[in-house]
Amino acid sequence: MSARIALATLNAKYIHASLGLRYLMANMPLYGGADLTAVTQLHEFTIHRAPQAIVDELLASLGDADVRIVGFGVYIWNVVQTEEVIRLLKRQCPQIQVVLGGPEVSFELEQQAIVQASDYVITGWGDVSFPKLCKALVHGPRPLMKVIAGEQPPLSELTLPYAHYSATDLAQRVLYVEASRGCPFKCAFCLSALDKTAWAFALEPFLLELQSLLARGARSFKFVDRTFNLKVDVSVRILQFFLDALQAMPHERLFLHFELVPDHLPDALKDMLVRFPAGTLQFEIGIQSFNPEVQKAISRRQDNPRTEDNIRWLLTHTQAHLHTDLIFGLPGESWHSFAQGFDRLYALGPHEIQLGLLKRLRGTPLAQRSPAGGPAQEGMVYDPLPPYTVQHTGAVSAAEAQAFARLARYWDLLANSGRFGKSCGLLLQAGSAFAALSDFSAWLWQRTGSTHALTPEDLVDALFDYLTQVRALPADAVRAALLADYVGSGARSNPSALQGLLPRREKQNAHNRPAAQRQQRHQASRSKIDL
Repeated sequence: MSARIALATLNAKYIHASLGLRYLMANMPLYGGADLTAVTQLHEFTIHRAPQAIVDELLASLGDADVRIVGFGVYIWNVVQTEEVIRLLKRQCPQIQVVLGGPEVSFELEQQAIVQASDYVITGWGDVSFPKLCKALVHGPRPLMKVIAGEQPPLSELTLPYAHYSATDLAQRVLYVEASRGCPFKCAFCLSALDKTAWAFALEPFLLELQSLLARGARSFKFVDRTFNLKVDVSVRILQFFLDALQAMPHERLFLHFELVPDHLPDALKDMLVRFPAGTLQFEIGIQSFNPEVQKAISRRQDNPRTEDNIRWLLTHTQAHLHTDLIFGLPGESWHSFAQGFDRLYALGPHEIQLGLLKRLRGTPLAQRSPAGGPAQEGMVYDPLPPYTVQHTGAVSAAEAQAFARLARYWDLLANSGRFGKSCGLLLQAGSAFAALSDFSAWLWQRTGSTHALTPEDLVDALFDYLTQVRALPADAVRAALLADYVGSGARSNPSALQGLLPRREKQNAHNRPAAQRQQRHQASRSKIDL
């Protein structure tokens, strides 16, 4: 009996390479068999690809085999598009067996149309269960149940997936790696709260895989570990590995992204971090909220003073790029409370502050407290459609949630982009930074009626008008700040506010990665957010 298997997902952007699909591919030989491995292909698309084009590629790959299986990785960002692809696929070839996996289809299955349109669903871990299901569908006996609880094996029994990153992946895409899975913390908004603990992969085999990636030309690594610095001895070993790599390749640059527990920075880790050159380290540091009552409501343990001390230390003693996170709409967090937390974080001076609007992730403790279609606890009401963004809470009105969504978008364009460091310093210099940002956001929304399709030139002219007309700042000072930012960002047009002032530009280096370009803009305009 002939068979063909397609592993597929729709990524948010081309630059993202699916780690999950590569785990399924890597473990097909051990749990599915050599014969199925030979007929399995990996297909990655983006959510912007036409659904029929995706279907056409999958059908061509599957051919006319007796058993044809497509496994889809389903996430909050691709569930709508994936459902459309599946409906087209089943309409054109009903014999194809569609298998779903991923966090979006691991909970609340009975409510989801995509589940009804598919043949099988694997909840939880799929590394072992998907190959086993494929083996059963090809060789029998077929499972009696549509929903299969994913098997969670010891990590030592999994084949690592990194050999399945292609040369093109290494050259053009972000490589996701993990030294551990799980999380010991119980933050109610996060799916990792369901984990009993964090599990570490055996370190030596993992480092050998990293060495192989380096030898093949990989230079950008994004660790998806929720708590990279939880076990400091392991963290130190991994950092030493990359320091050794930098020493062995003095003319090469690396980009390393880690997620840190904000209040845990022992001396052994500090001793390593100070040794990395600029442009190498990026730390994602989830603060989420500084309000102790909100932290209690979401079961988040965080030592706020120690968190602040650690951020100050990182900014003062290392050359790491700090990407911090706050979430708006958490239970009990009002507009005023969030503003206080933003000002507190802004005063520390991280390079980026990511402002997120709370989303209802299926299966999380917070989602269980406000079941879909059920009574809203704590006043939490969410959009019923993906990405299930909070619409209002007991402490935040619908109007405030909408205003925050606009503010967050403008903040990303102005501050997080690294394009307007000096200008943001003028915008936010007086009183509450959040209040100043909120006032500008309301003005810009009234002026443009848009949060998208705003070019850097639009923002230059808007900032000039607002700062000189509304805030009554000296035009020469505003224009000087905007000119420095615009030239430093590498933009190449000619905004009205800077007519006749722009110098001729040299060609940009087209080989810089987007992450490197963003960091360079931050460092060129300011060592941290201007205060």
